[in-house]
Amino acid sequence: MSKIDWIEQEIAALKEQGLFTHIRTIESPMGAWIQVDGKRVLNFCANNYLGLANHPRLVQAAKDAIDRYGVGPGAVRTIAGTMSLHVELEKRLAAFKKVEDVVTFQSGFNANLATIPALVGREDVIFSDRLNHASIIDGCRLSRARIVAYEHNDPDDLRRQIAEVKASGEYRRMLIVSDGVFSMDGDIAPLPALYEIAQEHDILLMVDDAHGEGVLGEGGRGIVDHFGLHGKVDIEIGTMSKAFGVVGGIVAGKKTIIDWVRQRGRPFLFSSAMTVPDAAACLAAVDVLEESTELVDRLWRNANYFKREMKALGFDIGHSETPIVPVMLGEAPLAQRFSRELFEAGVFAMAIGYPTVPQGKARIRVMNTAAHSQDDLDFGLEAFARVGRALGVIS
Repeated sequence: MSKIDWIEQEIAALKEQGLFTHIRTIESPMGAWIQVDGKRVLNFCANNYLGLANHPRLVQAAKDAIDRYGVGPGAVRTIAGTMSLHVELEKRLAAFKKVEDVVTFQSGFNANLATIPALVGREDVIFSDRLNHASIIDGCRLSRARIVAYEHNDPDDLRRQIAEVKASGEYRRMLIVSDGVFSMDGDIAPLPALYEIAQEHDILLMVDDAHGEGVLGEGGRGIVDHFGLHGKVDIEIGTMSKAFGVVGGIVAGKKTIIDWVRQRGRPFLFSSAMTVPDAAACLAAVDVLEESTELVDRLWRNANYFKREMKALGFDIGHSETPIVPVMLGEAPLAQRFSRELFEAGVFAMAIGYPTVPQGKARIRVMNTAAHSQDDLDFGLEAFARVGRALGVIS
């Protein structure tokens, strides 16, 4: 038996269980319609909430920045200095998010890996929502703090967990961390209740707003703005790969905390910054968001229409409070077959199964965007209806 036979066996098992992920190839700019594996299809997969991934202003800003600054930052910011583009982006994002300071990272995943271990360590404890994103889970693991998972969006269970930990009296610092919008189900964290608990017990509060920025709050300012909690949530984590349409991570909050993350966040200290065109495109995205709420408003109109019509067709779309629409199907093989049939019908909507979601909770996740027209949504609804009836999911 060779040293990689076990990998081949595991892959074979994944394929047999319908859990092996086949990654399709996109051959066009990201938009409402894209070219995938040689076929033009309606795009229901991307987190491109506001349609900015191929927005002319962002494209032009990236081109102009390349002409002026080149492509890459050259080295780690703390070693070779930081580019003026990154400084400007962080100032603009801080103003947009209404916080004291912001530091940017290469991705939202890296932002969590940097921040959590910088704030807590071996002698500390983290209270983490049971359905938090993998980047939060991995950041918690890297910190080597004790991780206490509380039941999803359950402030009462969080209170119980904190009381039990405090009774033991063994920990130095504590951190409460939750996603703002949960990406698989589209529900929203009870942030006011989490803030109240954090205040009662003098615990740091951190929220990952990856799917809230550009979606929730005034002009897409996110979950903290949505609940009017500016200055009260200690740390906001975000990404520029979704509603902003580019790539990159955000850590926003009190200046003291951001200064500390710059000193101790390992992805900041040991990896080069975002590239020049990425930073410039993100700046252009901030411009677009600050100038008008048109795209955010259109996103919500589209989402509300699609969800209403999917319910009318008889689909189980869970309890989403956002433009994320989980079409619950149960078992992974059915979800994968449903996705393949949709693709043949001209709709690109991928199946999501274990380990991204629990066993028996496989689904098609539809991502509505401002780039979709009414005709696009109707085309997608008709495809879902046809495939759903053919596979016996709806009558």
